[in-house]
Amino acid sequence: MRRWGPAAIVTLAAVVALTALTADAAPKQAPPQEAPRAAGEPIMAIVSIKAQQVVFYDADGWILRAPVSTGTKDRETPAGVFAVVDKEVDHRSNMYDDAWMPHMQRITWNGIALHGGPLPGYAASHGCVRMPFNFANKLYDKTRIGMRVIIAPEDPVPVDFSHPALLVPNAEAIAAAPARAETLAREAAEAAKAADEAKKSAAAVARETASLTASLRKLTSLKARANAEVAAADKALAAAKIDEAKQRAEERRQKAVTRAAEAGKQFDTATADAKSKPDAAAAKEAVKAAEARKTASAKAALDAKLAVVPVSIYISRATQKLYVRRNTHKRWPDGGEVFDFSIEVPVTIRNPDKRIGTHVFTAVARKDTGLRWTAVTIDDADDAKSALDRIIIPQDVIDRIGPTALPRSSIIVSDEPLSKETNYRTEFVAVLSNQPQGGFITRQPTNDANFASDDGFFFSRGNWNGNTPRRGDYQRDYYNRRVPPNPFFFFGR
Repeated sequence: MRRWGPAAIVTLAAVVALTALTADAAPKQAPPQEAPRAAGEPIMAIVSIKAQQVVFYDADGWILRAPVSTGTKDRETPAGVFAVVDKEVDHRSNMYDDAWMPHMQRITWNGIALHGGPLPGYAASHGCVRMPFNFANKLYDKTRIGMRVIIAPEDPVPVDFSHPALLVPNAEAIAAAPARAETLAREAAEAAKAADEAKKSAAAVARETASLTASLRKLTSLKARANAEVAAADKALAAAKIDEAKQRAEERRQKAVTRAAEAGKQFDTATADAKSKPDAAAAKEAVKAAEARKTASAKAALDAKLAVVPVSIYISRATQKLYVRRNTHKRWPDGGEVFDFSIEVPVTIRNPDKRIGTHVFTAVARKDTGLRWTAVTIDDADDAKSALDRIIIPQDVIDRIGPTALPRSSIIVSDEPLSKETNYRTEFVAVLSNQPQGGFITRQPTNDANFASDDGFFFSRGNWNGNTPRRGDYQRDYYNRRVPPNPFFFFGR
């Protein structure tokens, strides 16, 4: 057995001491927690930048919480209101060195997402919200596209809330909605079929009209030539002096008269035939009418279909507008689902120059009188009640979407306009303008990165001693639980 010399013992002691100091230097984080009750489906997630924590809520309160790492300085995770717009089990970043982002739940299309990742105990990402690997894995199948994600500077919690401005559904309307949607979908399909038939008919009429027009043009020319020949023959006959010339001129004239009569007969027949055919202009008008019916019925069918899904309303003091979004659940080829945004109307906000704050009101469950709501305030100005007191929602919007409002519906009131990240594949994206938004910056891939294993050891990917971890190393370490070969571990810069 090899004996350790004094120098080796000193070296080993130094390694152990440095490792202990490094471990002690790591910020302590509470492990993920589950509520001590049966959990329902997550309705919203609230990320606290200050507490570096995410909490998921169902209809009855919090169900899951875990530490997170949000964006570093100049790459800050933007605070605001978002929703899950896409999910991918094994995602690779197309922005940051093909970085592994397991169990990714995207909340913007420019690269902000919730996903599993290394947690050093402080803000460390390029703008995403990193969650513990195992937590992200367990959570992934529990959420759905459209789940509300609130990223707050502080640490707000939902509170029970009621107000006359909140949507109140009608039980009879909700019960009748599926059958109505089915009926209107059938009518829309029939209108679409009728519009297609009208187009085909109009195309056939157009082809036939074009053929008749060409034929009439040709017959007109033939008739004119025949009449010209008759006139020429009349002149020749009048000019003839001898019997033989007169006879030839008369024969020529008879032939010309016969051809002219035949040409005239053909022209008259073609003209009468053309008049008996459908009118091209009328066919075009029929197409317009059929298309109008198709558009109107399709809109009615879509509204009826969307009446059976939760609705989200965004009210912006900055634009003095109200926006409505509903998920069509129609997949987009490049990922995500398409949201309907056909409703956008002016809204009245009393004292429009006074700040109103940012408040998220969410219908979490049904109750005897309609819906049970919660409120979350992430940017103080007016309190939640005072904010709603200042808003007059147009009655036609209430009449259109209120009767069939369902749990998971929401109303967001904010000083902010909708972010430019809002598009046809998002619900609402609104960021707080008084908070850093560095995470929205797009930059070239970097050669520097910080990694961590689940046991809390961290190391930097720099140019050092040949043991530099490469792309995907912490993914393999996670699955294989492999300790990096170098005995020294370094915290990121």
